[in-house]
Amino acid sequence: MKLQDMREKTIDELKEAVVDFKKQLFDLRLKKTMNKLEDTSLIAKTRHYISQAKTVIREKEKEVENA
Repeated sequence: MKLQDMREKTIDELKEAVVDFKKQLFDLRLKKTMNKLEDTSLIAKTRHYISQAKTVIREKEKEVENA
């Protein structure tokens, strides 16, 4: 998911996306421990998406707070 796409979503949608990314991260880590994960860069990418989504959530919360 691109950052621009994240900025178009609502706070609730972003929170759901964070939960989904965390589930995906758990699955990736599990596959890695079982040596079934071929592309280990997916773990870092998923963590990056989580942090981006949390940042956008915080930005939107500050906008609502200041309005």
